[in-house]
Amino acid sequence: MEHADPQQRRLAAAAALALDDEALLRDCEVSTFVGGGPGGQHRNKTASAVRLVHLPTGVTVTATERRSQLRNRGAALERLRAVLTGLARVRRTRRPTVPSRSSKERRIEAKKRTGRRKAERRDRGGW
Repeated sequence: MEHADPQQRRLAAAAALALDDEALLRDCEVSTFVGGGPGGQHRNKTASAVRLVHLPTGVTVTATERRSQLRNRGAALERLRAVLTGLARVRRTRRPTVPSRSSKERRIEAKKRTGRRKAERRDRGGW
């Protein structure tokens, strides 16, 4: 499925966040695989790692840290919700601001003060 339009992805993510876990899992392609790493024979011989692909948005998350497939599925769902929350967030547009006249004057006066202080040091021969 093509996920080109960010607006549609945002709306799909917002709609998915309103779903409960079972409904959210129905919207996902769930696959299990053998997760390597520490955990012993149980982890290395069983397909306990879980990958969720949320089809409406194309978001993919994995969970491999537990030896239990059920606990990995729960962790993957939490991660999916976290990613969807970020995807559904509407960013406010930044409006550029213009510094006021008084702030410009304060900044220039501070620069002049610094310059005078340095000039005094030069005149005293401290450097």
